[in-house]
Amino acid sequence: MRSLARLIAVAAVLGGAFWLWTVLFPSPEKIIRRNLATVARDVSFQPNEGPLAIAARTQALAARFSTNVEVNLNVPERIQHTFVGRDEIVQAAVGARSGVSALTVEFLDINLVVAQDKQSATASLVVRADAAGDKDALMQAMKFSFQKIGSDWLIDRVETLRTFN
Repeated sequence: MRSLARLIAVAAVLGGAFWLWTVLFPSPEKIIRRNLATVARDVSFQPNEGPLAIAARTQALAARFSTNVEVNLNVPERIQHTFVGRDEIVQAAVGARSGVSALTVEFLDINLVVAQDKQSATASLVVRADAAGDKDALMQAMKFSFQKIGSDWLIDRVETLRTFN
């Protein structure tokens, strides 16, 4: 009976140590997925947000991108523009708020590939954007490229993917 209790105690300690290790040292995939979820949250907004909340969200959004990020958007009948640098990302995020009263963004079907050297990664996904006043949500395939800079995984390129209908 004592050996069974010891075995259970050792298993509990090992399980706890493994859990703690994954919390303190998450995999690149987990970090990148968390970053994508944060970007979707920070791009989304409600009509009643105050100026301080807007400023905090836009700064948090900018922090997810490398300083020399390039975003190429080409959504037929909606937008065709290239943004270069964090400052333009912030300006675009603030500008989007003047065009619609509310926006909800989700990233769906994320296919994430981390390079063997674990210094870069790409995420192909579908962006779903629901803007207040639009009856249909925008669905667009996109590719996000990430670079590991220090201990952070930052977005350094975003591009619209062409889909065949």
